[in-house]
Amino acid sequence: MYKGRRIAAVVPAYNESKLIVTTITTMPDFVDLIVVVNDCSTDDTSKRARSVEDPRVVVIDHEVNTGVGGAIIDGHQEALRRGSDVNVVMAGDAQMDPAYLPTLLDPICDDGYEFTKANRFFSRTSFASMPKLRMLGSIALSFATKVASGYWNLFDPQNGYTAITRAALLRLDLSRVARGYEFENDLLIWLNIANVRAKDVPIPAVYGEEVSSMRIHRAAAAIASLLLRGFWRRMLLKHVLASFSPVALLFFTGLFLVLAGLGWGVWVLIETIGPPVATTGSVLLSVGPLLTGIHMLISALTLDIQSTPD
Repeated sequence: MYKGRRIAAVVPAYNESKLIVTTITTMPDFVDLIVVVNDCSTDDTSKRARSVEDPRVVVIDHEVNTGVGGAIIDGHQEALRRGSDVNVVMAGDAQMDPAYLPTLLDPICDDGYEFTKANRFFSRTSFASMPKLRMLGSIALSFATKVASGYWNLFDPQNGYTAITRAALLRLDLSRVARGYEFENDLLIWLNIANVRAKDVPIPAVYGEEVSSMRIHRAAAAIASLLLRGFWRRMLLKHVLASFSPVALLFFTGLFLVLAGLGWGVWVLIETIGPPVATTGSVLLSVGPLLTGIHMLISALTLDIQSTPD
């Protein structure tokens, strides 16, 4: 146990026969349960995981590949059934340094946070070991995920090194969370809807012998689509249905005024092509709603930032 909490490590693994033993054997002693989810690997990942003589290890074999999100969700559910208090995700490729587990767990055990996540961008030294493609993709997706999830205090959303409490998991409908590479982004959206307190902690990434099976162009398109849908879901579920907060009032009114102003302006522009000249009133009917709408959208953004669960 760690500070009176029963800790479970969820280890999603797909074709990780080379590194799965290292991942398991380097797990700290305070971890009470290690749930390895073999996501229909085509190698002997499952066999090698079972070969480790550690009573804490439980291996789940998927008959169908569910994606990294599906493996993590099944691991969380199994850990909950076995009485875990806090679940930590540790990838099966030994990329996540177990020495930093206390860094993830302390904010939960000492400060009342319910979800913590590693952030590779706190230190400039982290950039040196990070592949440039991953770095650029993480920066772009981080801002988009801030907007969609409402966690303006978090960065590096694709970092899967996380810890989450039992209470937070029980407030989520895990069956609705995305199961592919967009899992981390979708999880943040659902966590914000549930008002889960979350915090970033500085943890550098380890890049060694692992080989990613992710196809960047496919993952980026899927994540972009999810973030767009997730943004509207969060606005409706959290800011409309739950309370109809000022964020919703300002956002939807501002959006309507911006669209109305733009629409009227385009119509006036089309009608005045050539000799006709737009009247002052016609121009004001476009500019007035547009500027007012932009101001209301900025106010909605400000209130959304202030409402971040922290």
